[in-house]
Amino acid sequence: MRKRAVGLVVRDKMQKTRRVEVPRLYRHPKYGKTMKTKTICYVHDENNESHNGDLVEIVESRPLSKLKRWALIRVVTKSTSVEIKTVDAAAK
Repeated sequence: MRKRAVGLVVRDKMQKTRRVEVPRLYRHPKYGKTMKTKTICYVHDENNESHNGDLVEIVESRPLSKLKRWALIRVVTKSTSVEIKTVDAAAK
């Protein structure tokens, strides 16, 4: 069975590739404190349907390039943030 994860798109500048951060919690082996960290996954997005700030579901896949090992299943929630450049262009 392939691994699945839910993460946040943090970079969408490449064609058909997204950089997704998957947050995870673990307990420190010596001190027992709960630590928060993130895993970076490069995801194949065939239709360029996800963008910065979107919450996406991803699944493991065969190696597609040097770094890409994940594929996009679906966009869970779209980002509600609006870039300032877009607002300025619309105002003119």
